[in-house]
Amino acid sequence: MSNELAEKQFCSQSFSHWEAELTLGFAPRGSKTALVNRTHRGPLTVQRPFYPEGGVCHVYLLHPPGGVVSGDQLSITATVEPDAQALITTPAAGKFYRSGGGEARQTVNLTVAENASLEWLPQETIVYEGARLNSSMNIDLAEHARFIGWEILALGRPAAGEGFDNGAATLSWRISRAGRMVYMERLHLDAEAFKARWGLFGHSACGTLFVYPATPLQLAAVQALIGEETNRGVTLIEGLLICRGLDLRADFLKVFFEGVWGLVRGDVIGKEVCLPRIWAT
Repeated sequence: MSNELAEKQFCSQSFSHWEAELTLGFAPRGSKTALVNRTHRGPLTVQRPFYPEGGVCHVYLLHPPGGVVSGDQLSITATVEPDAQALITTPAAGKFYRSGGGEARQTVNLTVAENASLEWLPQETIVYEGARLNSSMNIDLAEHARFIGWEILALGRPAAGEGFDNGAATLSWRISRAGRMVYMERLHLDAEAFKARWGLFGHSACGTLFVYPATPLQLAAVQALIGEETNRGVTLIEGLLICRGLDLRADFLKVFFEGVWGLVRGDVIGKEVCLPRIWAT
């Protein structure tokens, strides 16, 4: 059976709604960061930690059902204790299948303590035509915390001839530092926004990358990387670097974000880029 046919059958069946929760805690243990807390309820878990670059703890999020349907609710909470360093990613793209009218929800809460670092680098999220996604990201940073995170969204499946004539994705970001909110955004994407000049103008992939703390030097470096390339942008607000991009393909956008990551990681995290091994599989 082809993957496309299997996905169509998956979408057409009736399922019980999943309510899944995952809580992770990271703390320094000797020369490494350890995953000291891992609790879950429902089909949301992680593989064992990996250490491809020494002390930084790499963790892969797993959602065994392989996709999210209307009515599903996923909740992920991660806390990084002082001086710990963690990187969280996913083994494959997330998939939100078309809805019969209900909404699928995903909530992510990330807390990073003093002198700790967290990199939130999931692979792209594919929102199928007709899907309804509500995603909320809440990031609480200590004054001297370090954070790099991105979200890459693919609306429809252009390679399969699927656009985004129906459905909606609502994305919310809330970032606070030392208990004070420094950034809040709510983005609603539907068929109109997908096509409009003021929206995505037919670009199926969109993404946002955040870096904290950042300086004008990093801003200038990313601006130089962008050069004259269209559909790319970057700004700096109170030490928070915000980089955005549109593209016709999510993998092209991910390559661009990886380039930005490569420019800033040494200064922010204190280490050169080390690609998660799962990205190569």
